[in-house]
Amino acid sequence: MMGFDNAYEAISEDNDEARWAYGTGFVDPLAGLDTTIPSDVDGADLAAYCLMLGDDALIASHRLQEWCSHAPELEDEVALANIGLDLLGQARLLLARAGKADGSDRDEDAFAYFREERDFRNVRLVEARNGDFAFSMARLLVFSAYRLALLDRLSESRDPVLAAVAAKGVKEVRYHRDYAAGWVIRLGDGTELSHERMQAGLDAVWPLVSELFQAHPVERRLTEAGVAVDPSTLRAEFDAVIEQVLSAATLTLPDVPPLAQVAGMAGRDGIHTEGMGYLLAELQSVARAHPEATW
Repeated sequence: MMGFDNAYEAISEDNDEARWAYGTGFVDPLAGLDTTIPSDVDGADLAAYCLMLGDDALIASHRLQEWCSHAPELEDEVALANIGLDLLGQARLLLARAGKADGSDRDEDAFAYFREERDFRNVRLVEARNGDFAFSMARLLVFSAYRLALLDRLSESRDPVLAAVAAKGVKEVRYHRDYAAGWVIRLGDGTELSHERMQAGLDAVWPLVSELFQAHPVERRLTEAGVAVDPSTLRAEFDAVIEQVLSAATLTLPDVPPLAQVAGMAGRDGIHTEGMGYLLAELQSVARAHPEATW
C-alpha cells in the first residue's frame, strides 16, 4: 500500500516511476528506427511531406476526440476515442520525423503546440467542425478510404520511417474505414430521417474531397524520388470504395462543386477555413499557457 493520503500527493512524489502505468518519461517515438535520410532526398521536402501527413492525423484526431461524451452510444465513445488515439500515434511519429528531416531536431510537441495556423499543412477536410454525427461519419469514411489507399502504397517508400509508419497505419486505418462504413450504411439504409441526415452529411463533406487528390509540388518531387505517393493516383481506388458503401447505404453520390481555393492555394499551402483557428486555440491552450510544464 502506498503511503499517500490522496492522488495529488502520489503524483507530486519525486523519483517513483513505478506509480505510473507507463512511467512519467516520454521516449523518442522514433527510437529503434533507422532515421537515415536517403542521400538523394531533400530533407526540407521530406520534412514538409511528413508535416502534411502528420497534420492530417493530428487535426483529424482532435475532431474525433471532441465526440467524447457526445457520441450516440457508449460503445462509440470508446471506438471514436481509440480511432483518435491511433491517429495521434501516427501524428507523433510523422511530426518527430519532420524534426529530424529538417535538421531542427524539434520534437512532436513543438510542431503540434507552437506553430501558427499558416504553418499547418493538413487538408481542410479534417479541420471542418464536426456538426451532425452523420457528417462526422461521412468525413471519417472519406478520410480513412483515402488514407488507407495512401498508406498501403507508402509502405513501399524508400524512406525507412515513412515505410514503417505506413505499414503499421494500414492495419489501424482499415478498421477506421470499416467502422465509418458501418455507420454510413446503418444510417443511410435506416429510417427516413436517418437517411435524410446521412445524405445531408455526405453532401456537406463532398466539396472537401477533391483537395485530397491534388498533388502538391513537394509530393510530386518526392514521388519521383520513390519516397512519397502522388495522391492523384489514389482516386480510382477511393471512388470504388465509396461507390460500394453508398450503394449499400442507398445514398446518392453528391454532385457539388469543390470548396474554392485562395489564389490557387489550400490546406497543403497553409490556407485554412475559419474553424481551424478555433481548433488550434483549444488544442494549444495548455501548452502555450505553461510552455515549460512537465507531467
